[in-house]
Amino acid sequence: MEGTVRPRLSFWQIWNMSFGFFGIQFGWALQQANMSAIYEKLGAEPDKIPILWLAAPMTGFIIQPIIGSMSDRTWNRLGRRRPYFLFGAILASIALYFMPFSPTLLAAASLLWILDASINVSMEPFRAFVADKLNPEQHTTGFVMQSFFIGVGASVASALPYILRHLGVTGTTESGIPLTVKYSFMSGAVIYFLAVLWTVATSKEYPPEDMEEFQRKKAEKNGIMAIFKEIFSAIHDIPQTMKQLAVVQVATWLGLFCMWMFFGLTTARHVFGATDTKSTLYNQGTEWGGVCFSVYSIVCFAISFLLPPLAAKIGKKKVHSISLVLGGIGLLSVYFIHNQYVLLLTMVGVGIAWASILSMPYAILAGALPSERMGVYMGIFNFFIVIPEILAALTFQPIVKHVFNNNPLYVVMLGGACLIVAALLVGRVQDKS
Repeated sequence: MEGTVRPRLSFWQIWNMSFGFFGIQFGWALQQANMSAIYEKLGAEPDKIPILWLAAPMTGFIIQPIIGSMSDRTWNRLGRRRPYFLFGAILASIALYFMPFSPTLLAAASLLWILDASINVSMEPFRAFVADKLNPEQHTTGFVMQSFFIGVGASVASALPYILRHLGVTGTTESGIPLTVKYSFMSGAVIYFLAVLWTVATSKEYPPEDMEEFQRKKAEKNGIMAIFKEIFSAIHDIPQTMKQLAVVQVATWLGLFCMWMFFGLTTARHVFGATDTKSTLYNQGTEWGGVCFSVYSIVCFAISFLLPPLAAKIGKKKVHSISLVLGGIGLLSVYFIHNQYVLLLTMVGVGIAWASILSMPYAILAGALPSERMGVYMGIFNFFIVIPEILAALTFQPIVKHVFNNNPLYVVMLGGACLIVAALLVGRVQDKS
């Protein structure tokens, strides 16, 4: 059915095809809320944290465009995108399960590389999956449904260590990692796999309209060199709308990276007043940082379905710009807050921004991309997420140490400023969808 108008899908069909994102985000959220604290438990200083987070952007930079190109030319019993969902889920679940057993900093960092590579194998085809299966009028709904499951998955995963502690789970592993974190990661391994398996089992894909032509083009573009040639060709022909969105994405994801790396540490130090990384108070502070992440995720899925009608009324660009400003204000306001419950209010703005970040740029982009290259372009679009993260991971160590004096609060505030800059840059984007 390539090149033809897709039939409208029902709410539950879109629900099923997006459900795998619940598991994928469960895995992401566990590392976002806990990896910096795990690294500190295993002996890392705050200025070393950015380089230890290099796994996520580097694997995304390398893997997503390759997987996108490969999935564009794949067709087998599972379809086009679903084989990659399933393979990535198996590997990611294994890495999640063993992460809290890490005895050393090197072991934890190595497992994070495996985990992030596997998550990227699962995640990239999901973006193209929406454009494959839905007609243009339902693109926004499809990406918003993904945002909904991202919000639900992240809210549960981020709060899980806190919930387990209040259910009576105490103690640590031999390396000092709390048992609440250990059991959260082990649970996440099961949840990740089952959620992706649900989408694989309940959603079908449309075969190529002309299978002989598809096989001929596949044979012509077979091999790793053909994949790289396709990627470079797509970069050369990159649509103007994508170039404009790229600048927005760079500023946006630099801000998010600052938050993910240092918000939990900021909560422990700035709000809870803890300085000893081995103390109970410090553990409670980092757990509360996870609760804050849960709140922004709850806000994300709570407002996700309000975005399509609002975008239809005032436009996707205005929705995205306003949302980013609210997120930036939320992060900047952390400076003034020393009460753990008031801190939760900062996450309202972040949650609104997150819901928009996960849907509006992709809804704008989908209308500007050729359908036959949807996978590779969605992978290339990920460059503008991971490049700022790579730069941050490689350059933030002297900034955190010498400019911010190892105070994670100032990195979080830098993240807020980046989101506001991104909001201003949205005005340059031409929405052709």
